[in-house]
Amino acid sequence: MKRLVRPELLDTLSPEDPRAVHSRRDLRRINWWMRNHVIMARVLGKNLTAAPERITELGAGDGHFLLRLAKEMSARWRRVDATLLDLQDNFSAPTLASLRALGWHPEAVVADVFAWSPPGDAGSVFVANLFLHHFDDAQLSRLLQKVSQNTQLFVAIEPHRFTAPWLVGQLLWLIGCNGVTRHDAVASIRAGFAGVEISARWPDQSNWQLTEHRAGWFSHLFVARRRE
Repeated sequence: MKRLVRPELLDTLSPEDPRAVHSRRDLRRINWWMRNHVIMARVLGKNLTAAPERITELGAGDGHFLLRLAKEMSARWRRVDATLLDLQDNFSAPTLASLRALGWHPEAVVADVFAWSPPGDAGSVFVANLFLHHFDDAQLSRLLQKVSQNTQLFVAIEPHRFTAPWLVGQLLWLIGCNGVTRHDAVASIRAGFAGVEISARWPDQSNWQLTEHRAGWFSHLFVARRRE
């Protein structure tokens, strides 16, 4: 099954729309069950011997994923500058406060990722959770080009694409997810990745170590680490 990128409902709704509020709550539960924050923490711990100078999350949503990641890394990482980038202003003040309580220094940035200018820290790490699948192949190539020029390590967790995504929509209905979440889950899987589709679009493969494979039941992991 080829990738099929279609607009997701949550991206078209106002952040204050009750359906959007419900769906963001659904997504926090789904992310917890998928354990993507645990997968991300394991990969970062394997690839980094110390905390980075800055960690940037692309498509940070309301910030809950980065908070969960920070809690996973809190025993090893302190005083981390964190940039949370998203197109919509969905950032939760309590979430940002919780990051500060862990010793992190979060900065919420509302911007289009293609128009945004990264800080350019030499030790910067970029992460993305369920973000890359929003872009068609041409846009993805542009995004990966930008990422490769501004980080030493990039870790992305995306939906794993399979042939019967409608089954996930039915399962989400059983656990109380609303129509927005169910629609977007199916759309996300159809736009997700399999094999080494992200690696194939990484712009500078000779100077990077690339890893890409399925992770868990529904997730797809991509790691790009600059060679020393």
